Amino acid sequence: MNSDINLFSPYQLGELELPNRIVMAPLTRQRAGEGNVPHQLNATYYAQRASAGLIIAEASQVSPQGQGYPNTPGIYSPEQVAGWELVTDAVHQQGGRIFLQLWHVGRISHPDLQPGGELPVAPSAIAPKGEALTYEGRKPFVTPRALETSEIPGIVESYRLGAINALAAGFDGVEIHAANGYLIDQFLRDSTNQRTDKYGGSIENRARLLVEVTEAVTSVWDAKQVGVRLSPSGTFNDMRDSNPLETFGYAAQVLNKFDLAYLHIFEAIDADIKHGATVIPTSHLRERYTGTLIVNGGYTREKANAVLANKEADLVAFGTLFIANPDLPERLAVNAPLNQPDPESFYGGGEKGYTDYPFWTAAGEQLASV
Repeated sequence: MNSDINLFSPYQLGELELPNRIVMAPLTRQRAGEGNVPHQLNATYYAQRASAGLIIAEASQVSPQGQGYPNTPGIYSPEQVAGWELVTDAVHQQGGRIFLQLWHVGRISHPDLQPGGELPVAPSAIAPKGEALTYEGRKPFVTPRALETSEIPGIVESYRLGAINALAAGFDGVEIHAANGYLIDQFLRDSTNQRTDKYGGSIENRARLLVEVTEAVTSVWDAKQVGVRLSPSGTFNDMRDSNPLETFGYAAQVLNKFDLAYLHIFEAIDADIKHGATVIPTSHLRERYTGTLIVNGGYTREKANAVLANKEADLVAFGTLFIANPDLPERLAVNAPLNQPDPESFYGGGEKGYTDYPFWTAAGEQLASV
C-alpha cells in the first residue's frame, strides 16, 4: 500500500496533466437537441463538472445506425461537431480536460430509431430480452439483422470518421465504448456472437472488431489519447459469456500493443450480481493490462482511496455522484455532504436534475448552480 496516493494525487495521462485522479464517467442523459446535436445546456452541464481530473463525455453514436435511444448526441454530422465544440470550449475555459466516448449500440435499438425504419444490426440475429426506448415509449426489442462480413469495414470506418470529428470538435481524446452490451461487446461475447466467419468462433476472432476499431481510431489520434471501456462482469442488455475470464483477459492483453491512454473497467454492480453475473475481479485484468487502469462502479471516497493506495487502479470514475454533485472533487476533498441524485430526471428533460444541482462552498454553504 502507498498511502501517499489518493484521489487528489496528480496523474500524467499521456500529455495531459490531471490535477486529481477523479474521472467523470460517461453518462447517457438524453438531452441532445434536434438532429442529436449538443447545445448550450450540455455545455453548461459539462463546464460545471470541469474540476474532474478527466471528463469522459457521454456515449455518442458514430453513425445514424448506431443510435439506440432518443435524444442521444452523435458525432457524425457537421452540426454535431459544432455542438460538441460548444462543450469542449466551455470545459477548457474552466481549465478542464474532456474525452468523447464513441458508440454504436448494435442490437440495442429499434426500427423506430433506425434510418428508413431498418432493423438494427448485430454480430448475429439474436434478439435481446427487454424493451427498447423509442420516441413513442418502450417497445419490445426486435431480432436484429446479422451484419454481412463485407459490411464490417464500413462499421470500422464509421468509428474512424467519428474519431476525426471528435478531433475537429476540440476534444482532448476519445474512448471506444466496448462495454455494456453494445456492438463491440456483442462481438466479444459468445452469447451474442455465433458467427462462423473471421469475426466469430475463437476469442481472437471475436475480438477482431475491437482490434480493428482501435487500429482505426489510433490512426487518427495518438494512442495516448485513446481509451477503451470494457464491462467483463456486466449483464446489462442481456449479456453473457461462457468463459469471461478468458474472453476479457485476452481483450485486455491484446490492447497492450496499442500503448493506449487507459483501459476503463466497469466493474460488477448489484444489478449484475442479481442477474447471475460471473464476477471478474479487476485484478485479473490488472495482471494482463500493462497501462493505466480506470475503475468504475459504485465507488465511495473511502473505497476509491483504498484501491488507489493499493495500486489496484490508477484512476477512479464516478457516475451517479457526478450527476448530483457538479463540484464532486471539491466535496470529496473535504468530505462534505453530497447532494442526493434524483433518478426521475436522469434521462431526458431540461435543466431540472441536470444543471440545477447546488454547489458547495468551503464555508459549508449551499450555492445555486451557475
